[in-house]
Amino acid sequence: MSVQSLNHLAIILDGNRRWAKAKGLPTFEGHRQGYEKMKQTAKWCADRGIKILTVYAFSSENWNRTEKEVGYLLNLFREMFESALIEVAKDNVRLKVIGQKEKFPQDIQDMIARAEERTKENTGLLFQIGLSYGGRPDILQAVKRLINEKIEPEAITEELLSKYLWTQGEADPDLIVRTSGEYRLSNFLTWQSAYSELMFLEKNWPDFSEKDLDSIIEEFKNRQRRFGK
Repeated sequence: MSVQSLNHLAIILDGNRRWAKAKGLPTFEGHRQGYEKMKQTAKWCADRGIKILTVYAFSSENWNRTEKEVGYLLNLFREMFESALIEVAKDNVRLKVIGQKEKFPQDIQDMIARAEERTKENTGLLFQIGLSYGGRPDILQAVKRLINEKIEPEAITEELLSKYLWTQGEADPDLIVRTSGEYRLSNFLTWQSAYSELMFLEKNWPDFSEKDLDSIIEEFKNRQRRFGK
């Protein structure tokens, strides 16, 4: 059996609030620790030669959380794009946000644009961050764009549609990992996950470790991917 490389890892960052509750901490502290872990994981992935890391950081449904929690998360995103993720980008990481960017306040949209522009020539890890992301909205916006551009139906192929998704034709994830013990994808990369391997971890996202990443990579190497053959 040949050993396969993990080129595109996608992670559903779940369990921040449960982590905080279990430790008797405010919910917001769970989000902050989850954010710090996200930065660390990007570096770990880059160090291991993974080409793409895609994280599900804020779903299109997360806007339904309390105004106070959403407000805290928005401020965390401001911090993320203002300083910390730019530090990550110095390691030749290219940053890209996938999702409904237009739903964010204008200042955050501007920060996202600057971060993407500043790192667009980097050739290392592609770090895709799902913000106000949903798999179904992703497919829906792609279809609308195809219609608006008056693409003839017979010209629409799977390859073409993939180029209209927020991931814009990047390689589909080889592996999707979800933390916190939940066993579902929750509207994450719905189109792109058709042949992805899946792993589910019991621990909450802030407890994810470098050792966990290595274990995931090792298990993936021994999986057999047939792609329907």
